[in-house]
Amino acid sequence: METNNTIGGTSAQVKRDNSEGERRMAHPIKHFRVITKHRHTVMKHCFRAGIPIRGLLHDLSKYSPTEFLPGAKFFDGSRSPTELERAAHGYSRAWVHHKGRNRHHFEYWTDYHPVTKQMVPVKMPLKFVIEMFCDRVAACKVYKGREYDCASPYEYFARGSAKKRMHEDTGALLERLLVMLRDEGEDKTFAYIRRDLRGKKDY
Repeated sequence: METNNTIGGTSAQVKRDNSEGERRMAHPIKHFRVITKHRHTVMKHCFRAGIPIRGLLHDLSKYSPTEFLPGAKFFDGSRSPTELERAAHGYSRAWVHHKGRNRHHFEYWTDYHPVTKQMVPVKMPLKFVIEMFCDRVAACKVYKGREYDCASPYEYFARGSAKKRMHEDTGALLERLLVMLRDEGEDKTFAYIRRDLRGKKDY
């Protein structure tokens, strides 16, 4: 999961922590453990949601040199390394690489409007919205640790601007699932996705 907000720290903290961006000590083992823990958590969620293939394919690009090396260099443990890389260099090469190869990110789904010629969000296919939900829940679990509860993913979503930057139907569905998780818990939410939502052609 990647947005303009951090899960474990504020933007000011990100800037402070990156004042010595080029002199940061790399943590490849710690970074490997975190991204693997996240990936395995997403896999479990995807299996519960009835989209096992998406779970098996999730975030494999994070192990590529383009993503792994900056991730290790800017590893913090409480937030995405791409936030720290972005603060140090003005953009994150790892994130640009990642969002262009992983279809569960709404940033992947943009194109030029045929009439206005402006870049606009595109409605995401359902299976990738479900994977995005699984990704967001897993990221909150990994980064918040014992402080996580079922409201955490919705609270993170509500603080950010992601809904304004994705297709309105996609944003509405993601928000509905996060509210269901907050109010009814994991078992009911994953059961709903698996039994009532997953098989639909549209949403």
